[in-house]
Amino acid sequence: MSVILTLEAVGDPKALEQYARSHNEKFQGVLETAKRHGLIAHRFYGSEDGTRLMVLDEWPDRQSFESFFQEMESEIRPMMEAAGVTARLEPTFWRELSTQDAYGWGV
Repeated sequence: MSVILTLEAVGDPKALEQYARSHNEKFQGVLETAKRHGLIAHRFYGSEDGTRLMVLDEWPDRQSFESFFQEMESEIRPMMEAAGVTARLEPTFWRELSTQDAYGWGV
């Protein structure tokens, strides 16, 4: 069963979007590497108050993400720094619970 990963950090969502527009090839390169490591789904989110960022990913397993991140951390760090992120990125891994009330996402 796959795992959901979240990464949350204090940072500027608009600055990240701006950096992504001007460095699209870097973002695409990181995405392609992630897909080679098994990435299933990926999104960036910004808080409505404009002070926090969140990455939401789905991976086949924790090890797939960790292998990817070890390879690409030097590429990812400047992206986060452009958004004002200074803290070390600490992922949280989540597993789906069996509660018989799943809805959406292709259930």
